[in-house]
Amino acid sequence: MEFLPKNIAEYAEQHSSKEPKLLSTLNRDTYANVLAPRMLSGHLQGRVLSLFSKMARPEAILEIGTYTGYSALCLAEGLTENGVLHTIDINEELETRINKFVSDSSYKDKIKLHIGNALDIVPTLKESFDLVFIDADKDNYGAYYDLLIDKLPSGAIIIADNVLWSGKVIDANQLTSDKDTIALDKFNKQIQEDSRVENILMPIRDGLMVIRKK
Repeated sequence: MEFLPKNIAEYAEQHSSKEPKLLSTLNRDTYANVLAPRMLSGHLQGRVLSLFSKMARPEAILEIGTYTGYSALCLAEGLTENGVLHTIDINEELETRINKFVSDSSYKDKIKLHIGNALDIVPTLKESFDLVFIDADKDNYGAYYDLLIDKLPSGAIIIADNVLWSGKVIDANQLTSDKDTIALDKFNKQIQEDSRVENILMPIRDGLMVIRKK
């Protein structure tokens, strides 16, 4: 999963705002101790998420797919003073690690972690979300979108990660044999054809689909 040539990725990071010290520590900890560390958003994408959040100034953020908490901490940087971020992950084995880094941050009172199936948890949440980040099981991206879109206010932003899937979405063989590739291609087409939104697929890292509800 090499998203960009290494020298280009390094140059981009060198010319982007630095990641906060806590996030740098979380980054290293994830690579040292957790399976599939490339799932972590990382420096460049993390700063993109932070900047989007700071521009949107959301009262409420929903994240589907916490992993080790890096992206949640990035998104929390843009919350309003009384804002809240709900983040959901199905892997209970990560709960202790997530809670440790959240508790070490200045957003510990703003981030609420839920462990379980997002399709069951999202309907129980009462907030009207201004910003949503989807980075979970790829075959349910469309289901998460359908669950949320009608409930979001006009102007709300949805960001979906991994929509290029290491380039597999343009590989004819993968589009007939790999269920995640098929699901992501279907999701991308679903967004492109939805008149309720405007969208741009940004080739940042593994692809970010940025969607704004009209």
